[in-house]
This record gives sequence, structure tokens and C-alpha cells, in this order.
Amino acid sequence: MKNLLRVTLLAILAWTMPSAALLAQNKAPDYAPLDRPITVDQVPGKDIFYSIGSPGIPGKANEGNTSNAGYVVTPDGVVVFDALGTPSLGWALLQDIRKRTDKDIRYMVVSHYHADHIYGLQAFRDHSRAVIIAQDNSADYTENRETADERADERLDQRRDALAPWVDEHTRIVPPDIIFDDRLTISLGGKHFSLIFAGPAHSKSDIMMMVEPDGVLFAGDIVQNGRIPFMNSDDVSTVHWLKALDDVRTPNPKYIIPGHGKPFSAPQEAIAFTRDYILYVRKAMGEAVANWTDFDTAYNATDWSKYKSYPAFESNNRGNAYRIFLELEASQFKK
Repeated sequence: MKNLLRVTLLAILAWTMPSAALLAQNKAPDYAPLDRPITVDQVPGKDIFYSIGSPGIPGKANEGNTSNAGYVVTPDGVVVFDALGTPSLGWALLQDIRKRTDKDIRYMVVSHYHADHIYGLQAFRDHSRAVIIAQDNSADYTENRETADERADERLDQRRDALAPWVDEHTRIVPPDIIFDDRLTISLGGKHFSLIFAGPAHSKSDIMMMVEPDGVLFAGDIVQNGRIPFMNSDDVSTVHWLKALDDVRTPNPKYIIPGHGKPFSAPQEAIAFTRDYILYVRKAMGEAVANWTDFDTAYNATDWSKYKSYPAFESNNRGNAYRIFLELEASQFKK
């Protein structure tokens, strides 16, 4: 209740006070233009829209567009989920919203603070009055703490090189206006948006957003379709991740939009790829830990043919296996 009250009060302040963002809404941005425009699809029969990124890792070939984002149009305004991986992409998403509705963008919900989901926040901060909401642990990232999933300054420097000109010296980290701990519900235009903390799993600040009465779940990176997920972080917990995947079924969604990959219309189908991958790596690395086999030997002896053809295998799989090896090794010594 306290979180909901805080959202309401801050939203009132945001919508009654003049702001620089309001003055900047109609100004042409300085963001580098995209050569590959985003594609936005609609959930059948719903005023809910989503953009699907390329399946690989961020680079110049895909212009950093590798994650998913979406938005919900209500009679009283728009709720957006995630902002994509560059200010240019965030601006493209904002422009797509403007093509479909003149309703104000009221809330921006951030699934988690990783670079491929947040650099687009800059466009929404500069060109709308959206109230940005994230989970409490996102402060580790926005304040560049050593305890963050990744160091924000180091990642930004890396992306300025890898994603120039779409990420440049003017790109900045935009912090949330509102943070919450476990759950938060927003009511707007006859719809209820349940924000559910699902971490620490893929990150320390994972959020899923259930939209009712539509039955649509924005799952963030808890669910990934047809792409090897990134797990090589100290804060990844595959135990919690597996539990979060089980929790995907709890609100009984009719349609699931993952953090990466195409959407699903069945919860079991949605969780299968990510869950099966985590279990497969845990089994292989678990046997290695139990038998006191060193990581390199275990990794090279594992049959990866089932996953080798998937996007991001080369960049993510070995690091994922090593992280899970360490996780299982640590749990064994705790016994």
C-alpha cells in the first residue's frame, strides 16, 4: 500500500509540475538515426504492443537492438515496459507510441538494469513525463556500485565503442523515479499492472509485469526464447531463476512477451527453453563438481550440440557454464 501511495503521489507531482522534459517533447533529438527501423507488433485483440529485437548480442550489425520492449495503451495513458538498448532505439519506440495514440506516457517500467534494456530511457526522460519505476536493487547499478550485476561506467564505455554512433559521449544512465521491494500494483484506465520482483535470478532487480484483465505477462529476461541467456554474473542465481520460471505460471497468463525472442501463448512453452537450458548446464556442471573434475575438462567433455546453433552461444555459453560451476561448487562447500 505504501508503494502504491508513493506511486500515486509522485505521479501527481510529475503531471502537475512543469518540466524540462515537457518543453523538450516536440524538439528533434540529437540521437543518431537508425538504419534498421524497429518492428512493432500487436497482441491479438489487445491495445498492447511489443518490439522484438535481434537474437544475437549487441553490435553494429543490429545497432544494439537485441532486447524486447512493449507498451499498453489505456484510456488514461500509456504504460511502457523497457526502453531498449540505445537512446536512438528508445526514441524509435516513443515515436511508435505517438503514431498510435496521443495519450500521455504515464509510466515506464524497467525489467532490470542491464545496458540492453535501459539506454533508451534517455529518450523517455528527455521527451516525455513518464514516471520510471524499477526494483529497489537497481540502485546498485545506477549508483555504479561494485556490487552491481555489471559496472555501469565500464559497460557504458564498452557500448560507446561497440555501438557508436547510437551510444556516444552524450548517452547517460537514467535512474528510476520510484523503486519498490517485492510487489507493486498500478491501476490506470481500467487496467491493473502487477509488478512482481522475480530476482535475484538473471539480475538482482528482475521484474515481471502482469497486465489484467488482458492476461498478458511481460516477463523480462526471466524468460528468453531461442537465445542462449546471459548468466556470467556474480549475482545470477540459477536456483532462484528456476523458481521464477515456475512463478511465470502462477498468474495464469494467456500471452507472454519474453525479454528476448518471440512471444508465447502458453506458459509451459514459454518457460521450456530457458528452464531446459539451465537444468542441462546445472546437470553437467553438477556432475563435474561432485566428481572433483576441473572446469575446463568438464566443459570440453560436455555435449553442447543441442544448443550450439542458437544465437549468443559463442559469447555466453562458456561463461554461463563457469558461473554455474562456481555456484554449485559454493553450495557443495556450504553443506
